[in-house]
Amino acid sequence: MSARRLVTTPFTSSSTADEVLRGVDLTGVRAIVTGASSGLGVETARALTAAGAEVTLAVRNTAAGDAVAETIAKTTGGIRPRVVRLDLADRATVTRFVDAWDGPLHLLVNNAGVVTGGPERTREGWELQFATNHLGHFALATGLRHALARGAADRGGARIVSVSSTAHMRSGVDFDDLHFERRGYDPQIAYAQSKTANSLFAVEASRLWSSDGIVANAVNPGGVATGLQRNFTPEQRASLDAAEAAGVFTYKTVEQGAATSVVAAVAPEFARSGGHYLDDGQEAYTVPNDADLGQHPHGVKEWALDPAAAERLWTVSTDLLRLRPAG
Repeated sequence: MSARRLVTTPFTSSSTADEVLRGVDLTGVRAIVTGASSGLGVETARALTAAGAEVTLAVRNTAAGDAVAETIAKTTGGIRPRVVRLDLADRATVTRFVDAWDGPLHLLVNNAGVVTGGPERTREGWELQFATNHLGHFALATGLRHALARGAADRGGARIVSVSSTAHMRSGVDFDDLHFERRGYDPQIAYAQSKTANSLFAVEASRLWSSDGIVANAVNPGGVATGLQRNFTPEQRASLDAAEAAGVFTYKTVEQGAATSVVAAVAPEFARSGGHYLDDGQEAYTVPNDADLGQHPHGVKEWALDPAAAERLWTVSTDLLRLRPAG
């Protein structure tokens, strides 16, 4: 049996979000971008707004979000995104956000993320990177599922973009110790686990929701210097520097980093096709779990696309959120 042909687009590592959106009219599209008060989230939101989308900035710091919204309005002829508070580590704010959403939703960009330098936990006792990067987005997406289904009915499809990372290649999901209660805490492994979870979410969401016209894809934005690195330990910075020196990645501009998210959001090649991991605007090739990151910087490990792991993670995530009430 021949291998499935990977999904390709005209875009490359040097493409920008604006180039991806050239000639695309998003008038009538309602979009949410999480983490849109800095870095990639700002550029993703700006580019979508410039193309005509009605964008909501879902942010922890609404003052910072308002400042971003004003800046975007100045560059888009007065079109100002909405700003709504959302703290993905605080489930009560996720619930309030979902309950307040009215009408259809066509595009959900799960962009927000945290990196910690040491062990931090939510009020539920969950490891903070997994709780924020995966569980918070999982609760948001599942809470908005009916809005996405309405959006899909409106426009012939709705999309979710799940921002992952090359870091996923460091670790799969440890279902026996999700929250580092027994193993020694390594912030890089914790982050890697959360980024693998982001990809697995896209796999299972597409399987479960494609009949509603909803598809989800994971993206690797590439190496972009953003506020995400502000909490790096010296060891984390040294690891990043070593990876850059080894040619694992070269830094992109924020405009280039946001491009792959926008490809997943608007490119016709992914309108009906979900459960993929995109890198540099293309579907990435799959590598074995023991593959070396230095030799495959643009690949995706099998554990990040494993349907059985994706289904298990969905069940575990649902159970966690059910067992620990919000508030």
